[in-house]
Amino acid sequence: MGYGIRLEAWGPYALFSRPEMKTERASYEVMTPSAARGLIEAVYWHPGLRWVVESIFVRNPIRFTNIRRNEVKAKILASDLRAACEGNNAPLFIDAKEQIQQRAASVLTDVRYIVSAHFEMTDRAKPGDTPEKFYAMAAERLRRGRTFMQPYFGCREFPAHVRLYEGGLPEPCEELRGERDLGHMLFDMDYANPKGIRPVFFHAKLVDGLLDLTDCGVKT
Repeated sequence: MGYGIRLEAWGPYALFSRPEMKTERASYEVMTPSAARGLIEAVYWHPGLRWVVESIFVRNPIRFTNIRRNEVKAKILASDLRAACEGNNAPLFIDAKEQIQQRAASVLTDVRYIVSAHFEMTDRAKPGDTPEKFYAMAAERLRRGRTFMQPYFGCREFPAHVRLYEGGLPEPCEELRGERDLGHMLFDMDYANPKGIRPVFFHAKLVDGLLDLTDCGVKT
């Protein structure tokens, strides 16, 4: 196990899309592990380390609201890309004015989480890269509010504020005391085979506001 770190993240809206909802987006009740990893990587990413999310603590009560967003109803096809590469002059753009469509979305509102994670060294680390160095850089960036890119909650339209969290976890809010079954949730994407990237799911349970990911039994 590598060095552990905790960050607090909060924002007015979040959308962690459920994959079974095809047309109009609906969020999971809690931030997904992959979204939590994305928050940390937005602060500090390096090829010599790999972030592993251990737990997600939900500080605020879970609240949903409905919004409408402008989206496009089409996408560029892989066949069009191949045709363009072969010189067939296939269009490689989408006219937003022609393809715009308004869709509803069920999003989380007034969210606040504490993410506990650690990193593991990879074989791409250089001789001068050490766990102490990586930890110091990640912690300092969190303290100073520095990021490689804007952290966000599921979709880039919903930016997240992040900071280093030091100390133990607080008591859960009254609504989240006890156990809450969240059903099957996306854990992350398995990139082991670049030609066959697969989603990985797990059975999520929230216990006193804590989503423990240390032994969650992931399934492909």
